[in-house]
Amino acid sequence: MLTTTNAIRSLPVKSLPAVLTQARRNSTKVEPPPAGGHAPLVAESKLLKSTRDSALRTSGISWVDEDASGLVGGRETRKMNTYQAVRDAMSIALAKDDNAVVFGEDVAFGGVFRCTMGLAEEFGRERVFNTPLSEQGIAGFGIGLAMMGHTAIAEIQFADYIFPAFDQIVNEAAKIRYRSGGSFNVGGLTIRTPTMAVGHGGLYHSQSPEGFFMGASGLKVVIPRSPLQAKGLLLGSIRDPNPVIFMEPKILYRSAVEQVPVDDFQLPLGKAEILVPGSDLTLLTWGTPVYNCDNAIHLLQNPLPVLEKLVPASLRSAKIELIDLRSILPWDVETVVESVKKTGRLVIVHEAGMTAGVGAEISAEVQKRCFLKLNAPVKRVTGWDVPNALSYEKFHMPDSIRVLDAIMETLQY
Repeated sequence: MLTTTNAIRSLPVKSLPAVLTQARRNSTKVEPPPAGGHAPLVAESKLLKSTRDSALRTSGISWVDEDASGLVGGRETRKMNTYQAVRDAMSIALAKDDNAVVFGEDVAFGGVFRCTMGLAEEFGRERVFNTPLSEQGIAGFGIGLAMMGHTAIAEIQFADYIFPAFDQIVNEAAKIRYRSGGSFNVGGLTIRTPTMAVGHGGLYHSQSPEGFFMGASGLKVVIPRSPLQAKGLLLGSIRDPNPVIFMEPKILYRSAVEQVPVDDFQLPLGKAEILVPGSDLTLLTWGTPVYNCDNAIHLLQNPLPVLEKLVPASLRSAKIELIDLRSILPWDVETVVESVKKTGRLVIVHEAGMTAGVGAEISAEVQKRCFLKLNAPVKRVTGWDVPNALSYEKFHMPDSIRVLDAIMETLQY
């Protein structure tokens, strides 16, 4: 079991956050990010596929078009950000499936985040069209289309506005197959929606509502971390025989850029991905916090000068296993449990509030399955259980420092 020095044990619990807060106060003023949201931490991440070869060899990738016999040699990639990758996925779906339609508020002119830009001109306004400002109506219309055999790709303009559609999604879409005894279903329904915070969205544009759907048997919930993941998981969602809520972290639309295969491919739903292997602690997250967690690992191994006295040398060699959950419902119990059995420690990070969040469900299941293997209590790093105030949004999100603090606390048990 990893230990720390007596000097570190004697430090107050709040030492690390306090030191960083003072450092922020002493630093020069930083200009606010652009309205669309930008995160340099994401843009510079080594987790993004920056080369053609690494993109084509992505774990779990499944080529739909086998003209090249599944080999990577005959395939090409293109540099895309996340909104371009989402747009590319919908373009492929519309081109290959004559029954596919895309609809939502403002999608005909490209949408708020430009994810549907040019699709109406390419495929016609009968297949890519605007709807009234009614989330309940959008979901209900999509359910009806899917029941009639269409591939319905609906957009809810912000995940914060999905709540008026909650009844349609949870009471209708999730239950129709069961209610009909398998006679009919809405497996062709995919609901896309931008989610998570950008740092200045406030209480109505920065929520992470994925946890509200965990009890809705019959749904799938997916959250990608990058352009390549977004394209592969969205195509997998559109073709999955179950209704899927596909949540796109909005700050990643432009911040995350990587090489993405131009061909038609899918990534598996319900399967987590181990991004960084390790043996001392499992760090589990999804969406935007993936990059904060990766940065926290780097800060542990190579702390900044302001952190050197607070990060014990004995902890810097710890091997942290970083896992991107990707699918929230169903979540990959096997991968997570096997990792925790190996490491004996688990830290879960998500932007939604702690109470009744996704981390609570995962913690309970891991506690049940790994009780005798755990060397420390399961730790959660989350948003606070308060409305996301515009002035304090950056303090609401679980940043790298809070994650580092949780890692160090858990390693010291």
